[in-house]
Amino acid sequence: MIQTNLEFLENQIKYTGFGEALNPVLKEQMEKGEKEFMISHQADFGKSVLKSELSFKKSDQSDLYFFNSYKAMLSKEGTSNALEQIFYIGKDNNFTMKEAFNLLQGRSVNKDLVNKEGQIYNAWTNLNFKDAESSGNFKMTHYHQNYGYNLEAALEKHSIKELQSPESKESLMNSLKKGNIQSVTFVVNGEERKQFVEANPQFKTIRVYDASMQRINDRQSKEEKQKDTQEHTASKSQKKNADNDSEDSSPQKEKKQKRKSQSI
Repeated sequence: MIQTNLEFLENQIKYTGFGEALNPVLKEQMEKGEKEFMISHQADFGKSVLKSELSFKKSDQSDLYFFNSYKAMLSKEGTSNALEQIFYIGKDNNFTMKEAFNLLQGRSVNKDLVNKEGQIYNAWTNLNFKDAESSGNFKMTHYHQNYGYNLEAALEKHSIKELQSPESKESLMNSLKKGNIQSVTFVVNGEERKQFVEANPQFKTIRVYDASMQRINDRQSKEEKQKDTQEHTASKSQKKNADNDSEDSSPQKEKKQKRKSQSI
């Protein structure tokens, strides 16, 4: 076993999101010297379980092993069949274990990808569960930059408190780009309400869920934003009118009016 090869694979596993717990098993399998082997991993996400099978194969030209791919299998509570997808590991276009989970959950992930010509481009990616390749993998749909999805603009159509802080806003957007469903605070009629959002590049919007993870109608959420904006504008207008009334009744204003009356 080549030590540098072991360390390289350990780093690959770690940065693909599987941590360091698999390192002893990896070392043991490599010491056996077999042509190929698999290592199993399981991660619990609430009521969902993601099982993964990491595939390793020895080179035909040397004793070096390569981490070629992993099969992700998502089991949800109340469903009998697991969704499966093989994610390939290479120099570019890799998906982490958490991103694989989010994709199998039906959400979208934003990444910088590399095309066949070696050019880097940014795109949102999701799985098309209605269309599979001959290998059994679900086909990936890509929404490129010219598709016109603007996550920031989609978020700002809703009354989300986290958008008021540049740091919170950046953190929220980064999380959504990884495919996460994110907890946020909606401000409705002056009251704060915990809800959840996820990116929806296909329709250039975000999906909104209530605290019980029930989908909220997009029009309803936008109407709440509009109503909250109107009330905020009305409140500012009332304050301005009150300030003007106060100025009109001030002693200085009365003196000016008295001098003006005497001059006439």
